[in-house]
Amino acid sequence: MADQAEKLRQLALNLKKQAEAELREKDPRFNRTRVIAVTSGKGGVGKTNFTINLALTLTKLGKKVLVFDADLGLANVDVVLGVTPKYTLYNLIKDEMNIRDIITTGPGGLGIIAGGSGIQELANISRKKLNTFIKSLQELEGMADILLIDTGAGLNRNVLAFVQAADEVIVVCTPEPTSITDAYGLIKALHSKKPDARISLVVNRVENMEEGKNTANKLTMVSQRFLKLNLEQLGFIWDDLHVSKAVKYQEPFVLKYPNCLASTCMKGIADKLLTGQDTQKPPGGVKSFFNKIIGFFS
Repeated sequence: MADQAEKLRQLALNLKKQAEAELREKDPRFNRTRVIAVTSGKGGVGKTNFTINLALTLTKLGKKVLVFDADLGLANVDVVLGVTPKYTLYNLIKDEMNIRDIITTGPGGLGIIAGGSGIQELANISRKKLNTFIKSLQELEGMADILLIDTGAGLNRNVLAFVQAADEVIVVCTPEPTSITDAYGLIKALHSKKPDARISLVVNRVENMEEGKNTANKLTMVSQRFLKLNLEQLGFIWDDLHVSKAVKYQEPFVLKYPNCLASTCMKGIADKLLTGQDTQKPPGGVKSFFNKIIGFFS
């Protein structure tokens, strides 16, 4: 039964790859990097851990993935991965380094860009350095199929800037009432600023399937009723002890425990993310994303 399910999953992915290739041939704009912001209404819901493990799962599925750590308050992508970036976005702006030089390589060829204080520097960048910065960033377009932005949590200006600039947004929450309330607050704020935003939901740390479905359905129903927003349900992740064990080892759980419940959930989410790509509207790409970010910060 499991083998049959895996064969069907692989068939769906192969068909999707074929459709993507045909789409890119018809419209070159679909070759642009898909920029996806991962965010949450409150801290402590496992957002960064989710981002890293999703990125690694996508690389296993043959995608070239970059993670941009844009959490100004608590940048900890390196902690989850057990790697320390040598350079950050600050070096790209101030020292005019090449974009390739500030990318830290993680497991499976995953690329990591640390934002650090470089994000705030965007507000004071000169026109000359801005042109160099944008030109350098254009190289990312061919380096990654997907750029995942790990934002901070909450409704502050920095978070809203990143989620508004992205092509798509994934909101991570848990079944806790406060997390659900904060997630809805974030969704409402984003929708008011960007009514056409494509927003998906992931429910983390669920104890059973019913809890996961109920939590997702609550947010989906209130979003539809009060915002007229069709919130996409990407899936949920079990409250799996292997996740906390992997964190202690500073290793992503999809690598440390590839067959655990949480890893299986992550595969399903990654599959849905790939098969659910918008075929009507091409991605804005890296250049468009950072142009918008500079506009927000300047």
